[in-house]
Amino acid sequence: MSTKGKDNGEGTGAFRARRVKILASDDRWLERLRLELAWFTGQAALRSRGAGAILRFARVRPRRRGGFQPLRADEITPQFLDRAIRALKRWNYDLLGMDEVCRRAVTLPEKRRFVALTFDGANKDLIDFAYPVLAQHAVPFTIYVPTAFPDGVGQAWWLGLEQVIARESRINLIMGEKEQRFTVTGNAEKKALFSHLESWLRSLSPADLSAAIADLCTRYRIDLAALSREASMDWEDLAKLAADPLVTIGSATVNYPVLANMKDTAASREMAMGKAVAEAAFRRDVRHLAFPFGDRTSFRRGHVVMAEEAGFASAVSTIPGIVDAEGRTNLRALPRISWDGRVRSLRMLRVLVSGVAFAPVRPTATSQT
Repeated sequence: MSTKGKDNGEGTGAFRARRVKILASDDRWLERLRLELAWFTGQAALRSRGAGAILRFARVRPRRRGGFQPLRADEITPQFLDRAIRALKRWNYDLLGMDEVCRRAVTLPEKRRFVALTFDGANKDLIDFAYPVLAQHAVPFTIYVPTAFPDGVGQAWWLGLEQVIARESRINLIMGEKEQRFTVTGNAEKKALFSHLESWLRSLSPADLSAAIADLCTRYRIDLAALSREASMDWEDLAKLAADPLVTIGSATVNYPVLANMKDTAASREMAMGKAVAEAAFRRDVRHLAFPFGDRTSFRRGHVVMAEEAGFASAVSTIPGIVDAEGRTNLRALPRISWDGRVRSLRMLRVLVSGVAFAPVRPTATSQT
């Protein structure tokens, strides 16, 4: 792998450091060993903590061939979803929708713990591959919809970035007003470059991100609009799901931006408009929000307050953790366990939903733009 051009802090040196970090952590063996140890010592069965857990999934589709799959962690197969649901039932978990999660989170602990299944992004494969499994098991689940995507105007920029890097070995783009050139020859280098550029794009304001990905996709003849529409459910798909009483429709704003990169007024408008559009489409209250991306760097405590002011009963993050009872977990900063699709171990799933692997969730940062 090589890079050329002036280094503006986002180029050669930063990319090489990022590459070493990503490749070194990618095998995940130490984390897997810790979870396996928790299983074999019986902690998951004997020391369960909290009222329950919220699982977060993104894409559900058959396994694909090919070594370059940088978004593989966000994918599970329909077969794994089926196995996971069967296991959760066997372990005597109550499978709940988000309304009931909110009730359990503020009442006295119940004898049985719960798990809630949630899906981000309203991806097309949810209705094609996930819904048949979920319907067969007759289990409740929640979908968080960014309303620009079923309208056909959302930008799944991460898919455009994936397509460019998959197809090209030499990539030029503008970063920080300077031209950067990358040469990547193998899957490992492509994955590292994807991680580097994804992190950079997520650090930009929505307007700058849109301009950067548009420039990149135009250079390499990627139709980002068509790619985004193809990957997303439309309103007709969502109406079919909304007709099922076991399905809860939640909001993921309008455009799925990184809220921390926006001014407060714009972030508040994203939340309020996402809720309003979804309520108009489904003719029902939309009471639950997912913070886009949802990690510690993507939203702040001020956004938690905004979610309450917008009228949401709950807001979920992707900060890992367990939901406690008796009001000890903030309903508008709920933790979720994002399942890594590269892992297929039900033992690890049981350890994670038991809560023994997680420290209490810390409050989000209080800094303001």
